[in-house]
Amino acid sequence: YGGMGLDFSYSIAVAEELGSIRCGGIPMAIGVQAGMATPALTRFGSDELKKQFLVPTIAGDFVACLGISEAGAGSDVASIKTTAVRKGDEYVVNGGKMWTTSGCQADWMCLLANTSDGPPHRNKSLICLPMNLPGIHVARKIDKLGMRSSDTAQIFFEDVRVPSKNLIGEEGKGFTYQMLQFQEERLWGVATVLTPLETIIQETVDYTRQRKAFDRSILHNQAVHFRLAELATEVELLRSLLYRTVARYVEGKDVTKFASMAKLKAGRLAREVTDSCLQFWGGMGFTSEVLVSRFYRDLRLVSIGGGTDETMLSIICKYMETLPSK
Repeated sequence: YGGMGLDFSYSIAVAEELGSIRCGGIPMAIGVQAGMATPALTRFGSDELKKQFLVPTIAGDFVACLGISEAGAGSDVASIKTTAVRKGDEYVVNGGKMWTTSGCQADWMCLLANTSDGPPHRNKSLICLPMNLPGIHVARKIDKLGMRSSDTAQIFFEDVRVPSKNLIGEEGKGFTYQMLQFQEERLWGVATVLTPLETIIQETVDYTRQRKAFDRSILHNQAVHFRLAELATEVELLRSLLYRTVARYVEGKDVTKFASMAKLKAGRLAREVTDSCLQFWGGMGFTSEVLVSRFYRDLRLVSIGGGTDETMLSIICKYMETLPSK
């Protein structure tokens, strides 16, 4: 379908390299296209659907977005309210989506909607939804703390009619497909923070080495150079966990626990590194002129998007069999 037929480790290599871009929004937008909106279509979509949506998306002619989160359902995917009711050869879609990356410019959406009244984990389906259909209203571009180069939309659906052949895989399997898709999304997110964190640490070393206070460089203070050494060590540990998880994933093993651990650690470490380094920049760190303040804002999303830290902790506890039963 126009791709190179490589395994997932190559996507991670690309994601890590995209971290060289000096903002978080661009790698995130590419990640939506490559690792969030398309894995389910690639795995479970019909040949016809792949030709219609996957081929132009891989070629870069189509922009894709992922329609999961809603105003009342973020990390709790099972509680989404958007419906797609089967009527003849069409689904009629009603509801809305929130926090949709690339939603203002997307050509199609990988939409998760309720297609029956059954149990919440078995009543959902993924549908390829062209964004030019009547009844789709892109309400607004959301003004955000960080990732400001990325358009994030609120979208409403009012009696949107989409062909039933646009269903990805089997009806009712959408939640399962999305959970599989989440693993790639989370690993991509981890990979994209590694290079920015290394860059921030190195730029902080350079700045504190030449910046003087009380007749010596700021870097000369043990509290500063020891802290930077600790942070650099943490980044390397995160990289090792990512590589181990990706290797297992390529082998076809279940990596849900390790991917959740990596995502949790990436979000926490992104906050820790950017906050600690910004402090060492003093007043300059509080301006928009330096990279550390941009990543302080951009990378805060890692602990929220694609499943919050708390959701990752719940998943890890489930695999450790320490999660209380309901």
